[in-house]
Amino acid sequence: MPPAKPAFSAIAPEAGGMPLYRSAKRALLQQIESGAVPPGEALPSEAVLACAFGISVGTLRHAVDELVAEHILVRRQGRGTFVATHGADRFLFQFFHVERSDGLREVPAVELLSFERGRLDDEAIASSLGLKPGAPVFQFNNRLVLQGRPVVHDHITLPAALFKGLSDKRLRERPGTIYQLYQSEFGITVVRAQERARAVPCDRGSARVLGLAPGTPVMQVQRTALTFGDRPVEARVSTIHTGVHEYVHTLQRPA
Repeated sequence: MPPAKPAFSAIAPEAGGMPLYRSAKRALLQQIESGAVPPGEALPSEAVLACAFGISVGTLRHAVDELVAEHILVRRQGRGTFVATHGADRFLFQFFHVERSDGLREVPAVELLSFERGRLDDEAIASSLGLKPGAPVFQFNNRLVLQGRPVVHDHITLPAALFKGLSDKRLRERPGTIYQLYQSEFGITVVRAQERARAVPCDRGSARVLGLAPGTPVMQVQRTALTFGDRPVEARVSTIHTGVHEYVHTLQRPA
């Protein structure tokens, strides 16, 4: 079924004094989330949108600027503003923070180690996904290899209700990143992630995956990936061998 036709109409001032640009931002997000403006498609020009919303171009541009800063929209010089898609560049820039100690950062080779459908028995993961213990989920393990070294062990949990039809084969044969798979085949766009990091001794499972002795100091990063409206769609526990690699996250300057 084709996506709904975008419906851009005049924005009425809201109670509470919300700035008009935030109302415009909300209206644009609603169109993107609904699929009316799908990933990779161009928005109407700022002049057209401003006229449709009944606001100034400057106000509209403020809304678009925020969505660009949040990686939901992307400007392409001379071509316009597009709904962002997931690809290798976005993966490296926004979601992959492991690089060699000399600053080399590259897309890792990903090896799928296991895949299963089961019931969620981890209360912490259930809480992060907004699920009840026992909810049906997909769980799989990946090994990420950089410069020929196994560096990251990812344990990923997905709500089965959101990823109907996901299989070992679809994961192995995906042509791009995993977030690209979520977006292109399941209509789920990861827009940001919450992460918590700590140093831990490597457990036996990750030690086998990474070729380390159990108890070796490693970094563990717990990530909850969020789609529009800050709805959780993925829980990930990454165990990172930091012998040669580092976890580097460049913070954006506040607006």
